[in-house]
Amino acid sequence: MKYLFLTFTCLFLSQISLGQSVLGKWKVMKDEETGEVRSIINIYEDEGKVNGELIEIMDKSKENNLCSNCEGENKNKRILGLILLKDFEKDQDEYVDGTVLNPNDGKIYKSKIWIDQDHPNVLNVRGYIGIFYKTMKWRRLLE
Repeated sequence: MKYLFLTFTCLFLSQISLGQSVLGKWKVMKDEETGEVRSIINIYEDEGKVNGELIEIMDKSKENNLCSNCEGENKNKRILGLILLKDFEKDQDEYVDGTVLNPNDGKIYKSKIWIDQDHPNVLNVRGYIGIFYKTMKWRRLLE
């Protein structure tokens, strides 16, 4: 009985810690009220930095769209497969000093991301233009 309790406790605690990670698949919402999803981003760690790749576009007619407004290495690349979140570093409960690419206009914004304190399956993604910012809420893809 003691081992069963210990096993259950370990499994429960591991689920809590997994719920707090920014790593994994996230739904980019098109409409919060209806729950309509625009795309899926896979956030992963690579050489100590956290990045996010666009792995699915819900509107299949847009899967072959190119990032024609992008500059540099992303110019005219397929949007599907682009690394939209780049080079985030962990700083306590946030990931900072990264960038987010908006494939619609090709602009790159300074950004930070963090798990919502009240909702562990919500990722706050904040992009900055100078002192102004916009925060999007992405939903964890629960498989």
